[in-house]
Amino acid sequence: MEETYLLNVEGVKKKILHGGQGQLPKLQDGSKITFHFQTLKDNFERTVIDDSREAGIPMEIIVGKMFKLEIWETLLSSMRTGEVAEFWCDAIHTGMYALVSRGMRRIAEGRDPLEGQKHRCGMGNMFDYHSTGYEDLDELQRTPQPLIFIMELFRVEEPSAYKRDTWAMSKEEKLAAVPVLHSEGNRLVLRKEFGQAAAKYQEAVICLRNLQAKEKPWEEDWLKLESLITPLVLNYCQCQMELGEYYEVLEHTTELLQKHNDNAKAYFKRAKAHAAVWNEREAREDFLRVAHLDPSMAAAVKKELKQLGERMRKKHVEDRKRYQGLFQTPRG
Repeated sequence: MEETYLLNVEGVKKKILHGGQGQLPKLQDGSKITFHFQTLKDNFERTVIDDSREAGIPMEIIVGKMFKLEIWETLLSSMRTGEVAEFWCDAIHTGMYALVSRGMRRIAEGRDPLEGQKHRCGMGNMFDYHSTGYEDLDELQRTPQPLIFIMELFRVEEPSAYKRDTWAMSKEEKLAAVPVLHSEGNRLVLRKEFGQAAAKYQEAVICLRNLQAKEKPWEEDWLKLESLITPLVLNYCQCQMELGEYYEVLEHTTELLQKHNDNAKAYFKRAKAHAAVWNEREAREDFLRVAHLDPSMAAAVKKELKQLGERMRKKHVEDRKRYQGLFQTPRG
């Protein structure tokens, strides 16, 4: 039987869809809450905006870590483990939902939630870019409105009971975690476990970029963090090369070179990726740039150019044979 409650919060109504077990959890700073959620519009169709089950993994938030949608902590604190509840929240509580959803969607897509974000608050970034990148969220941003959240609470863990994700760490904890992740990545590379190594490097990069987003671009603290990010990105690209993800290498090295156009190692990795996907002209240009920037790599460049020439000649011969077969007139 569904029961409707008025929480002691203006503009919130709660309806229990399935009862939970035990007592209400005692939340404290650092507690981790794991739950599934569904966000719907308050219209006749109850249009679904987001559904964490579609991503395949439940949502997690850390209490006291200034999650942008503060009302969620309030809603979850009223639930017992295993409970499923529906909450109606007025627009005074849902104004930031578009930005929160944007970040969650980017994470689900395997992207950095702060990618491209300037050194400003969330609303400031919205005014800079005028779009979240998602049409339905842009509509919510233009016209704040009441929303319905259906939540299922799985568990609440004390701060000492779980391994904390890097995004939930303080600045000092993140800086301490980066060299550990770097070393773990290097160890996995030696074992030729390139996929797992890439994940370690990526986690370290995201950790540093989250810190970097709080600094002013190109000032001293920003540059210090950038100097830590660059080798991690190059290591990540090397892992992707080993995994055959050449276009991802092209994307990340090009992004790196837009900021650091004198990085010979980045040019070298991009050249190898170009060569792997048969971009001969681009590969030669990048290899020659490497030799110009770092004469100590001239021997390696010469070897790569020789291999590139041999591969391209072999490919041309194979292509000619293939095309000749296509246009020959059949006999008899």
